Amino acid sequence: MPYKLHIKLSTILILFIAMICVAGCQSHSGKNGSNATDAYDLDSIKARGELRVLTLSSSTSYFLYKGEERGYEYELAKRLADDLGVELRVIVAHNILQLTQMLHDNEGDLIAYDIPITGDTKTQLRHCGPERINAQVLVQSAQNPITDVVELVGKDVYVERGTKYEERINNLNSELGGGINIHCIDRDTIVTEDLIEMVSKGEIAYTLADETLARLNRTYYNNINIFLAVSFPQRSQWAVRNDSPQLAQAIDEWAANNSETDEIRAISKRYFESSKQYANSSILSVAEGRISEYDEIFKREAAQIGWDWRLLASIAYHESRFDPTVVSWAGAKGIMQLMPATAAAFGLGLDSIAIPEPNVRAAVKSLKSVENSMQRIKDNDERMKFILAAYNCGVGHVFDAIALAEKYGKDTQTWYGGVEEAILMKTNPEYYNDEVCRFGYLHGRQTTAYVREVINLYNYYCEKIPK
Repeated sequence: MPYKLHIKLSTILILFIAMICVAGCQSHSGKNGSNATDAYDLDSIKARGELRVLTLSSSTSYFLYKGEERGYEYELAKRLADDLGVELRVIVAHNILQLTQMLHDNEGDLIAYDIPITGDTKTQLRHCGPERINAQVLVQSAQNPITDVVELVGKDVYVERGTKYEERINNLNSELGGGINIHCIDRDTIVTEDLIEMVSKGEIAYTLADETLARLNRTYYNNINIFLAVSFPQRSQWAVRNDSPQLAQAIDEWAANNSETDEIRAISKRYFESSKQYANSSILSVAEGRISEYDEIFKREAAQIGWDWRLLASIAYHESRFDPTVVSWAGAKGIMQLMPATAAAFGLGLDSIAIPEPNVRAAVKSLKSVENSMQRIKDNDERMKFILAAYNCGVGHVFDAIALAEKYGKDTQTWYGGVEEAILMKTNPEYYNDEVCRFGYLHGRQTTAYVREVINLYNYYCEKIPK
């Protein structure tokens, strides 16, 4: 496992401010020293017909889900571009320092990411758009939560090493006179989102997270409490260059006019409020050999590609609990939870996407396409795990994981203990920003759990249900 260099947050902040100051000086004359005061402002963007948005790959800003672009900041930026009458082009940076440098180098027009509002950033950037107030919060069990930070004395708090959370818990410990048992996690496959999941499962008691990140993860784990702030609030906004006053004004006006609209409320609700868990369901009757009311559809369609119909049923259970009316937070529909673009690629229109039989038929075609792309995996049983992972998160993420596995000496032909570990690495910026990766951030634990759960359910169905 490679050695990880950890830089103190204070050092990062100094570098960030220095980069902004240097880049800000460049912005007045353009990248090549020419006078370009209006060359990249709103009129030129409209003439170009394209808004270039800079952002980071993360669970809250921008990511690829089953091959389609998603993310809260992305969806807001897409609505902005639509209202301006231009196309949206997303450019992903590796970190905030690179975001600001790319902006001042005129490689993008707008940073669609929460940039903290400080005295330095207000001088060197023009903040605009939706303003957010974010604090670090304590993530804990919803049962008997503590309500005062003083109660953390004597408690075990786990944070990711080398992050602002480590710095904050150390400062809080000093403010309280000591006594908090601080555990700094230093593993490639565990980041803050994983620690939140561990709190949900009862594996650890406490961790810290930004309020926005905590709110998003609470839609996956409704048994956590995220309501105790442990830091002062921090204001943040999007940003443009100082020489883009027209664009900043247009974004401010757009934010003011749209912040309370049903469309923007719906976007916020999808990411930060709507539960991403399905109610439990069960097979109809083990004694009668039935799994669901759609068994005959699974049998017919599975036969088209030589699959066991019980595997299709296992996938459908984990996708929708056999409920054809389910629409996921990302827009997937039907019992096989097809994304609209995937359905269209296999001949299924939006008017039919939720109808069980055509939904399963298109899903089977998609699975066959994924199977064809995974022929590099020689063992049939292993290949099936790769196919399931790709169906859950997208082929591109699995190819990234294979590339990471090869680079870091893991077995690229096996899932458990091999590429599964590389999938987990794609939650960590150090790895999803690796040159061998093309598809960015992935919350890998959801995919690894999906593969295990589908396989386990399939094995159970094989024991109880005749083929």
